[in-house]
Amino acid sequence: MSKNQYNQKESKELLKNRIEVASKRRKAELVIKNGKIIDVFNQDLIEADVAIQAGVIVGIGEYEGEQVIDANGKYISPSFIDSHVHIESSMVTPKEFAKVVLPHGVTTIIADPHEIANVAGVEGIQYMLDSSENLPLNIYMMVPSCVPATPFEHAGAILKAEDLAPFYNHPRVLGLGEVMDYPSVYHADESMIHKLHDARVQGVKIDGHAAGLDIDAINVYTTTGIKTDHEAISTSEAKDRLQRGMYLIIRQGSVAKDLPQLIDVVTDKNARRCLFGTDDKHIDDLLYEGSINHNVKLAIQHGVDPINAIQMASFSAAECYGLHHKGAIAPGYDADFLILSDLTHVEIEEVYSAGKRVAQNGKYLHQDSCQINPVKSLLSSIQMKEVTSEQLQIKFKESNLAHVIEIIPNSLITKHLVEEVEVINNCFQPSIKRDQLKLSVIERHHQTGHIGLGIVKGLGIQKGALATTIAHDSHNIIAAGTNDKDMLFAIEKIKEMGGGSVIVENEKVIASLALPIAGLLSDKPVEKVYNELMNVKKGLDYIEASKKFNPFLTLSFLALPVIPNLKLTDMGLFDVKKFRHISVQA
Repeated sequence: MSKNQYNQKESKELLKNRIEVASKRRKAELVIKNGKIIDVFNQDLIEADVAIQAGVIVGIGEYEGEQVIDANGKYISPSFIDSHVHIESSMVTPKEFAKVVLPHGVTTIIADPHEIANVAGVEGIQYMLDSSENLPLNIYMMVPSCVPATPFEHAGAILKAEDLAPFYNHPRVLGLGEVMDYPSVYHADESMIHKLHDARVQGVKIDGHAAGLDIDAINVYTTTGIKTDHEAISTSEAKDRLQRGMYLIIRQGSVAKDLPQLIDVVTDKNARRCLFGTDDKHIDDLLYEGSINHNVKLAIQHGVDPINAIQMASFSAAECYGLHHKGAIAPGYDADFLILSDLTHVEIEEVYSAGKRVAQNGKYLHQDSCQINPVKSLLSSIQMKEVTSEQLQIKFKESNLAHVIEIIPNSLITKHLVEEVEVINNCFQPSIKRDQLKLSVIERHHQTGHIGLGIVKGLGIQKGALATTIAHDSHNIIAAGTNDKDMLFAIEKIKEMGGGSVIVENEKVIASLALPIAGLLSDKPVEKVYNELMNVKKGLDYIEASKKFNPFLTLSFLALPVIPNLKLTDMGLFDVKKFRHISVQA
């Protein structure tokens, strides 16, 4: 059984009309002439007309149209599909997200509202579905499988199988989102088995999250019906997944930039099983670097044939997720396509969604739909107790050896170090010279008062502190700083803002970005969000943060206890390999 993607709203009359056009008994609404069609089925180019009727391609050959577009020898390509993305990482609403990615040739995304679900549960998922209706960007969703991601932290919600089941009836819900709690799969935890079994009975897709899993673990994973993974970081890991029947999602985001390490695994024989995803990408990177078009360009630069790369970004992704009406320029497929002036450099001139031009020369053209107002709970997501200086103290006895989280630039994985640290009056003292800063995670959903403390190396800031409510995956407040006063001040400012990111120094705000929707999304247009984000970047320069990576985005993943090696949750320092909390003192 598979989810039926046929549009049940289509009338018999509409189907008859398309047949009339396909058989040339009447003119098509739109015909594109003089173009070179990218044939993803045969890895070839076709020189022929493309006929479109009511948003669907109905013929390739010689056709007459009510409207004719002369492609002038340019390439007609299927538009791109982002196989795995969290819209929340862009910090804008779905409507604003569409404005950004459509000019880059992305007309379909497979989104996982995992982030907002961890804050607001069912209401968060429903908001993302409601606010993504009637957009020129086709937004499909996978319902989050792990809320919370692990039992070692406190999220804003707990989603059980019975909470997720009703969403499978939604026409844009394709399946169960990334299963990141591998121990629950391995031990056949009843709650996890219930979710997996429901998805299998419904015949929907199940996404994976196989960070650091070996071959034996992949065997267990795929046995359950999990068929995708976006966490491979080496060609050997990628090959293991492909050999065991998984689709390989090659990720290139703002923090995790895995494509250069993985792309050599792609061959003409396995490209149908390889696709592209961005996972987590900030709005500035999306605006100026691009989305999946950037992945395609990088793949070509690394030696992948351009048509192969485009196939991975379109047909492979559609096939993986059962979108049988998308991903190709062929009769019966949705008229989601691009006009490219250059194939090797993927220069996009025009973007069409359902046969309508929605972007041209990098500019968004579509008429905006109305913004959906979030429910009250999404706008009041900071529910926390006051934090005191005493609660931020990391106590040491006798030894001054500590377990330290070391950042690996542009990676979600961290190193687990044991180092000497400065201790005064039995308390850890941040050291700019040693690049050892204090790190804290404060529970902000249920006023539990939980505060996790740790030491981080590699942020490189020379003064002040920074804090944010973007802290994967439970999205508590995470703060790092050179001193307690600035850390406390930053935490309080986050509370006043209702969520977001802030940089402070000498108990003054240097820069901030308010994210009032669940502490994750702005309610402002993308242009304003971008300008505020640029001010935050200037603030990072002011406190002399590292320029080797995005400090805020990296900080947000230091609370994610499902990616090796050492992380911090609101319950304390977490050893991912041992899958348990450990003391800061070594």
